[in-house]
Amino acid sequence: MFIFPNKTVHRPPWNKGKLTGQKPPLLPKHVWAIRTKLHLDGRIRDLALFNLAIDSKLRGCDLVNLKAGDVAPHGYAIDRAMVRQRKTGRPVKFEIAEHTRQAVDNYLIANPRTSDDFLFVGWKGRNSSLTTRQYARLVSQWVASVSLDESLFGTHSLRRTKATLIYRRTGNLRAVQLLLGHSKIESTVRYLGIEVDDALDIAEKVDI
Repeated sequence: MFIFPNKTVHRPPWNKGKLTGQKPPLLPKHVWAIRTKLHLDGRIRDLALFNLAIDSKLRGCDLVNLKAGDVAPHGYAIDRAMVRQRKTGRPVKFEIAEHTRQAVDNYLIANPRTSDDFLFVGWKGRNSSLTTRQYARLVSQWVASVSLDESLFGTHSLRRTKATLIYRRTGNLRAVQLLLGHSKIESTVRYLGIEVDDALDIAEKVDI
């Protein structure tokens, strides 16, 4: 009996041809451009997802696994929510701004959910969540729709956007650490890409 030799299938790496490393946050003008585009295009699911991504500052895996009850336990969006992070097992709280609540409410009116249903479902239906890969593809679409280079931005860009803005406006690193759900302040420093010049800029604004 002839035995076929084992063949090794060489698959190209997932990041072939892509820029790797830390993705930059979106600028406020980019956020509003994407929001406006999604609103005008009538993409109510994507608008709710995008706004929640910005406000929650959650990792992609936690964002796509949100249940309706996490953010809308009574059928409408609440102003503060809390979820347990998959990566660390630690709970993290986040705010839900008024425009985000409105976007979520509009989405739920068009797509009713029970508290135990996934908020954003995947292609298999309401019993499966949107996958992180599907979410990443959506982010690329959103970014490209406002003429940004999609290779420069990713899901972590959305996670970092509001956190970076909060830090730049307040200099409160501890607050950002709590909002991102980091257990160590050093992780927050690395995540935000804080340099000595950033710290000096903050120090120069304080007169004593």
